[in-house]
Amino acid sequence: MAAPALVALAHGSRDPRSAATIKALVAEVKAMRPDLRVETAFLDLSKPSFDTVVDRLVKAGFDEIVVVPLLLTEAFHAKVDVPEAVAEATARHKNLKIRASRVLGMEAAFLEVLDVRLREALKEARVRELDALVLAAAGSSDPLANQAVARLARTWGTRHRLPVTAAFASAAPPAAGEAVRSFRAEGRRHIAVASFFLAPGFLGDRAAELALEAGAVAVSAPLGAHPEVARVVLARYAVGAVELVPV
Repeated sequence: MAAPALVALAHGSRDPRSAATIKALVAEVKAMRPDLRVETAFLDLSKPSFDTVVDRLVKAGFDEIVVVPLLLTEAFHAKVDVPEAVAEATARHKNLKIRASRVLGMEAAFLEVLDVRLREALKEARVRELDALVLAAAGSSDPLANQAVARLARTWGTRHRLPVTAAFASAAPPAAGEAVRSFRAEGRRHIAVASFFLAPGFLGDRAAELALEAGAVAVSAPLGAHPEVARVVLARYAVGAVELVPV
C-alpha cells in the first residue's frame, strides 16, 4: 500500500518570489524523502490550487493525503481556510481521506534558521556588534498567534543574551520601525531585525523598509528553503500519516 501523499499547502502571494521560495522548500522535502509523493499547493493567488492538486492525486490512485499547512502561526488561515479547503475536497471525493497536520509553528529548530539568516545579513552589512534584536512577523488579529511569536522572540533573545522585541507587519503593534525606534530611544544603536516569514512578500518587504528607515543595522531574509524547515514539514507529515491509520 502506498504511503499517503504529502501536500504542502501555502497561502499564496502575488509576489512571484513567494511561490518560487515555497517550491524550493518543497524540493528540499522531496530530496529528503524521494519515496513519497510530494506536491505543492496554494490556497489563493498562486497556482496550482489545492483542488487541482487533490484531483491530480486522486486520478493517480491516492486515497490518503496528509496536508501540511506551510504557515507559521495558528491564525485565521490555519483555523478557517485550511479546514474549509479540506472539507470541500473530501466532499468532492467520497473515498478520499485527508488529514491536515498542525502548522509549522514556533519550532525551536527555526531559531537555528533565524541565526543563519541573520548572520548572512550581518556579514553583508559588515556589522560585528549588536545590542538589541527585533523579531518581525506578519501579525494577526488573533492575539494567541501574536503571543506565540512574542514567546519565540523571548526565547531567541535569551539564547543571545540580548533584549528582543517582537514586531508585526500588520494587525498588531508594534511595527518593526516602532520597535527599532524604541530601542534607539534607550540608547541602543546596533539593532538587527530577523524576518520571521517563510517566504518573501509584501509584508516582509514593508517590515524591512520600516526597520531600516528607523535605523536598523541589518534585516535578515525570510526562513526560506532551509533544510531545517523541510525537516519540520516531514515531521508534521509523519504525525498526520499515523493519524490516518485506523485504530
